[in-house]
Amino acid sequence: MKSERVPHLDTSRVAVIERFGGKIEELDPIGAVVSGIDLSADTPPPAEVTEALELEMAHRGFIVFRSEIQPTPEEFLRASCWWGGKELHSTHGVHPETPDGNRDIFRLSNDPRHGIQGVGPQWHNDGSFIPTTFSHSGYHIIRPAEQGGGTSFAHQGAAHDALPESRQEYWSRLSSVNSNSGVVHPVVHVHPLTGRASVWLHLGMTGAVLEKQTDGDGFRLLDAEEVTLLCREYNDLLDAGLRDGYALTYEYRTNDCVFIDNLAVAHRAAPEAHRPADEQGLRIMHRSTVRGVEVLTPRHELPLHLDIHGPNPAGGGVWQGGGVGFRWEAGIRLQN
Repeated sequence: MKSERVPHLDTSRVAVIERFGGKIEELDPIGAVVSGIDLSADTPPPAEVTEALELEMAHRGFIVFRSEIQPTPEEFLRASCWWGGKELHSTHGVHPETPDGNRDIFRLSNDPRHGIQGVGPQWHNDGSFIPTTFSHSGYHIIRPAEQGGGTSFAHQGAAHDALPESRQEYWSRLSSVNSNSGVVHPVVHVHPLTGRASVWLHLGMTGAVLEKQTDGDGFRLLDAEEVTLLCREYNDLLDAGLRDGYALTYEYRTNDCVFIDNLAVAHRAAPEAHRPADEQGLRIMHRSTVRGVEVLTPRHELPLHLDIHGPNPAGGGVWQGGGVGFRWEAGIRLQN
């Protein structure tokens, strides 16, 4: 039976959107579809409308704009700035086929001639390598593959609620260290808009995990067995949402623009998204990332950065800098 951990649309916010001429409807079990709001408009909707949409993203994880007309890259990027930090923050490479070489477009494809391949196969949040992680991300499907290849989204507040209380307490004492930057983030944080305790772990970029000791002020590094268990448990927890009603795999329709609250949902590319174009059909997507609003501060007074590329400060436990960090499962695809 599906859970009821993801709130329904708020009627007062629905009314605000409808007064502007828009419409918002729930997807099952998370997310929502928006129609009647033109992404190509020169000016954004009134602040009360974008605030209502942003709050629905925070509570339900993401929203999808459907249109009969393909938005231009500029229109997509402009709409990306309606929420969160309200300006783009781009840290990715630029593929040669990116329109006008626009550095704010991360062009993804299952054909290397058309975009960057293989990105994001495991559960993650964008921008985990910076203290002020991206507030929102956008996904503009340029060409959906004929045989499918969507994106899975999992609600991290609902995932936290699905954990047994003993695991909630344990995870609340954990902090991850990014394998590339050494940025420290809590494994459990409180969402700034909803106030919900939410889980957070990048399964393709974790170099270490610190545990706050219960019998004093010290910390210890989890060993390889413990980090493996944590990553597998996290992966299984978010996977379970596909069955238990707090995650879904969204299959894109032509012209779709999806915007996510990057602190509310984790995501990963569906396996089909990475299959070769001659098997699956050509898939092309543009991604945007929006500047964060506040630092995702580690708990227990830990510093924002640790030197993950330096010597192990504890002399034991997992401490692995560079690349995809700790490999928690042999043979799985890991790519940032």
